[in-house]
Amino acid sequence: MTRLVRPDAVLVQAVIAGALSFAHLHDLAEAAGQDGWKAWAYPVSVDLLLVAAWHRLRTLRDAGEPSRSAWSWFAVALAASLGANIATAGLLDLGDVPDWLRILVAGWPALAFLGGTLLAHRPTPPSPTASVPAAAPEPRSDGETPPSPAPELPAPAPVPTAPPALVAHARKIAADHRTRTGSDIDTETLRARLGVPAPLAEAISAQIT
Repeated sequence: MTRLVRPDAVLVQAVIAGALSFAHLHDLAEAAGQDGWKAWAYPVSVDLLLVAAWHRLRTLRDAGEPSRSAWSWFAVALAASLGANIATAGLLDLGDVPDWLRILVAGWPALAFLGGTLLAHRPTPPSPTASVPAAAPEPRSDGETPPSPAPELPAPAPVPTAPPALVAHARKIAADHRTRTGSDIDTETLRARLGVPAPLAEAISAQIT
């Protein structure tokens, strides 16, 4: 099945505008003494700086960072593009370009290189979710590293407290068991007779023995 390609009016307009701006920049660079491949490189340099500045501007705005530097380089590239389009509209004699314009055109590569480098290598702020590494122990004056602090041990479980009435009842049970068997009652038997949890039975056994 053949898919029909529909022309996008916005895309066509962008291509036409880009081609015209490219041609104007080339004509101005050539009139300022930049012949051959150098005249074709100037439009590429201006457009690349414009795109790089806009991309950096969007990235900084999305990250909530200051974007003044990106705005500055975007304005420089836009001024170079607009200036070339206006200069070639008949307001400037391309056969007799003034010296100040020749100086601007000749100095553009260094300016564009500086702007592109700053836009491409600006440090990105760290992520707020990045983990902070634990600080290593500092060495002592004798050169030895102090030992790491010992881990904290869990607190012992609290010993249950038996009511006095329950302790008195347990003493009677223990005395009866001693009378019948001739031996002291063990904790498990005491727990079964009282019907209490094991920790409470141990606490009671410790009080009556």
